Formats: sequence, C-alpha cells, structure tokens
Amino acid sequence: MPVSADPAPSTGPAPDTRPRRPGPPPWVAMYHSVGDCSHDPYRVTVSPHRLDRQLGWLRRRGLRGVGVRELLAARARGAGRDLVGLTFDDGYADFVAQALPLLRRHACSATLFVLPGRLGGDNAWDPLGPRRPLLSAAGIRRAAAEGVEIGSHGLTHVDLTRADDALLHAEVSDSRALLSEVAGTPVHGFCYPYGKIDRRAVDAVRAAGYTYACAVDPGDLTGLLALPRVHVGERDTAWRLHLKHLLHRLPPLRRRPVEGV
Repeated sequence: MPVSADPAPSTGPAPDTRPRRPGPPPWVAMYHSVGDCSHDPYRVTVSPHRLDRQLGWLRRRGLRGVGVRELLAARARGAGRDLVGLTFDDGYADFVAQALPLLRRHACSATLFVLPGRLGGDNAWDPLGPRRPLLSAAGIRRAAAEGVEIGSHGLTHVDLTRADDALLHAEVSDSRALLSEVAGTPVHGFCYPYGKIDRRAVDAVRAAGYTYACAVDPGDLTGLLALPRVHVGERDTAWRLHLKHLLHRLPPLRRRPVEGV
C-alpha cells in the first residue's frame, strides 16, 4: 500500500502571528559626571559611593544595566525585561576613572554619549561650572574596549532646536562620522544636548543614519529616535529609585508607546 508523502497535520498550537502591540518605552537612566558633588549647581554629578549603591540596588532586584543598543535589541526579540539602560552624557574623564570600575564590579555596561568636537576639553557650555575635563580620544577607545557602547552627543553640545541647517548637519551627521573614526567602532546612537528636541532635530538624526536617539521627556515625539530617560543623581536613594522605576511601569499619561520595543 503506498504511503502518502503529505506531512502529518501538526497537533501543537498554531503560532501567534498577531502583530505585537507597541510596548512602553524601556527604562533608561541618565547620568553625567561621577565624582565630587560638593559644587554641583546643575545636579549632574553622582558620587562613586552613590553610584555603587544604585547599581547594587539594580542587581539585588534581578535587574542589570546595559547599553541602550543592547537593551533595544533584547526588547525587539521579546526579551530583556530584566534589563535597564544606563547612559552617561557628555563624556567626562571621570567615567573611565570612577564609573567604569563600578560597572565592571556589578557586571553592568552602559552607553557613553560623547562630544568628538571637544575631545580632551571641558564642559565650557555650563556657565556656572565647575569645569570638568572631558575624555580624550584614548579615553573613549579605552571605554569602547571595555564593552561600553559609544554614542554621539553632537560635536560641541549645542541646542539643536536653535541651530541653522549647516550647524545641525555638523552636530548630528559629521559628529557620527568623526566619532566612528575616533572610537574605531560604528556609532548607532545619538543623544540630544540639553534634552531639547523638535521634529526638525529628529529628522536630522534619522537622515544621519542613527538607529536610535535619547532625549529626556520628548512628549509626542517619543519613539526610537526620541527615547525618554529618567535623571538619576546623588539624591536618588534606594527608595527614590524604587519610586522612579515603579512610576515608569505605570500606564503613561503623556508618553507614547514605542514601536518595536
């Protein structure tokens, strides 16, 4: 009797082919400098002791800090619920000296947003100071060699919403090309200086070829090219971190869901 070549019908459940609903934006923490907080008018500095405790808080709750690109890739696969994004803006020299050893101790990583037009300079854009040195090209390469994702924060830290077309192109597109040469690795992420954002800036980031960008509170512009972040500073004890993380998980009142994550 001939045997049919037709495969036997599957008895397992049919695969779920329904499109996945956009999820809430991933939780991304925003840091800047790690060092002395005694004179910090902009509250952008966290002490090494406080950062150590904050990373420990994450790990005790089964969470791990990673770079934004790794976080987004995991979320796109339907995974990564135990991951949070860690970002450090401006590229201060204290990242290598203070933050990197603590990240290594807690088995975490991060994204470091730097200014390739100010290598080895300082934060001259902050009128109140204090002056803090920025990483050199060698410092950026060292961070990259340790597994830190390197992203662009623009060339020189200007408000992109007030830049003319030539300056906007230089800050967004030229900074990516220059930083790729400096770091020796492709640059996928951008971070809007001052967190200031408008549709024109987002369009410039898209045209430059970035796959994601970080803002602070982008409102209706929220998406992969305008990810919201939560400021974390010296005052953020375990209880405050718990509240910030809890509030992020509640249904957003203003933020839009993000496609693909």
